[in-house]
Amino acid sequence: MKGARPALRYARAVLNLAKETGIEEAVNLDMQLIVSTINENEDLQTMLKSPVIKASAKRKVLNSIFTDKVNAISLGLFHLLEDNKRMVMLQTIAAHYSIIYDYLKSKDIAKVTTAFPMTKDLEEKILEKVMALTGNKTSIENIIDPSILGGFILRVGDMQYDASISNNFNELRKEFDNSQYIPKI
Repeated sequence: MKGARPALRYARAVLNLAKETGIEEAVNLDMQLIVSTINENEDLQTMLKSPVIKASAKRKVLNSIFTDKVNAISLGLFHLLEDNKRMVMLQTIAAHYSIIYDYLKSKDIAKVTTAFPMTKDLEEKILEKVMALTGNKTSIENIIDPSILGGFILRVGDMQYDASISNNFNELRKEFDNSQYIPKI
């Protein structure tokens, strides 16, 4: 991923500054807001990536969007990126900040892929199981994918458990393909 190293450096610097002032959790919420806002708005993505639009104009747009919604540290990041002509990296920096923050606070994100949205009861049961397995605080991100037909796929960190129906069908298909059984006619 191009620009991942510099984005990581910026994210660490912002986190260190936020820790010094004691507002790292609030800045984390800001970074999540920035990532989701950019993800949801294609025009904003295009504007940030455009080499034609000046960095000062990009900062003015970001300030108008986020001024009343984020902390001074997050707004200061806009100014720093403008000065260094790295506005295109804002989304990556914000995403890296959240990853580093979660690691610092021993939080995991359990990505649960299901065919249908999960119920609150099921979410609570999964959170309990993941907490027992990892020992870390966990939040759930539910990904809806109808192609798995049913069941679920659970990913936490580098661990994955696939209990989807589509996986079971694939395993069964492999067994039949590898079978040496030839029926008598």
